[in-house]
Amino acid sequence: MNDTATVTQIYQGDAALREQFRNLLAGDRRLSQATLAKEVGISPTTLNQWLNGKYAGDNEGVEVKLRIWIEADTHRRESSSQMPEAPSFVPTQTAMRVLGALSYAKIASDIAVIYGGAGLGKSSACVQFREQMPNVWIATMAPSTAGVVTALEEICDALSLTPGGGARRMSRAIAKRVRDTRGLLIIDEAQHLSVAALDEIRSIHDATEIGVALVGNDGVFARMAGGRNAQQLDRLYSRVGKKLRLAASSEQDVTEIIKAWGVDDIKCRAALVAVAREGGHLRRLTKTLRLASMHAAADGGRPICCEDVRAAINELMEGAR
Repeated sequence: MNDTATVTQIYQGDAALREQFRNLLAGDRRLSQATLAKEVGISPTTLNQWLNGKYAGDNEGVEVKLRIWIEADTHRRESSSQMPEAPSFVPTQTAMRVLGALSYAKIASDIAVIYGGAGLGKSSACVQFREQMPNVWIATMAPSTAGVVTALEEICDALSLTPGGGARRMSRAIAKRVRDTRGLLIIDEAQHLSVAALDEIRSIHDATEIGVALVGNDGVFARMAGGRNAQQLDRLYSRVGKKLRLAASSEQDVTEIIKAWGVDDIKCRAALVAVAREGGHLRRLTKTLRLASMHAAADGGRPICCEDVRAAINELMEGAR
């Protein structure tokens, strides 16, 4: 009898911990068993058997890993709740120019090229446009998606299509999905794409008359206008109906973002404008304001002052050294 009880105890493990994880999985739709198992460092089968009290292996070893994970997750959630959130989309002058170019491409079923330095808010404006308008999809490229097949796979993901089957099959599936939608396909970080991938996107536009926005750094347009690949991209270049170059953030951009963060101290403005003029532009400004707001929150939740801004700037400068 004692042997049977001992075996049952080993197989069942910690019932309270099991119930805690069952409730966690049931209450968080973003957390699947597969994701949890990967983060914990066990197999999905092991986790499933443990949750059902049927795991015949080392229950204590599994539970040690689960306790470590839940402690780390609790700490992460507590830290996230203390982290000041950036204001929702700020309609700066630059952002409105991006929205205007995207709107043109969608309404006219044309191709727009939006290009300029990093940190100017191009990507956030694209996300805002997608949230405001129907049938807008964003495919974000990377060095690993430079080729035709990998670029089409990324576009399939954006369209909630199952990628695979080769370039021709994916291109047809994409065309079928977007045709007659009067939608807009946004290709973010488009500078990573090869000539062949850019031409494939051009052919999808030709076949479906869907609007296309190529968004990225200066290299996106330079390659079409006068780079060594200009001749190979002449068919794409000739179809561009809207070109928007963003050289730098404007002083009005900076003012709007400072207001959105609730900074009332006028003496801070010069320092923050200088931050926005450095590499990273508005992105660096937002990082500075977020860090400054953490200093203010730690000091009783008061408004951001110049001391907070200076401390944030110094910390970010130290991190960059």
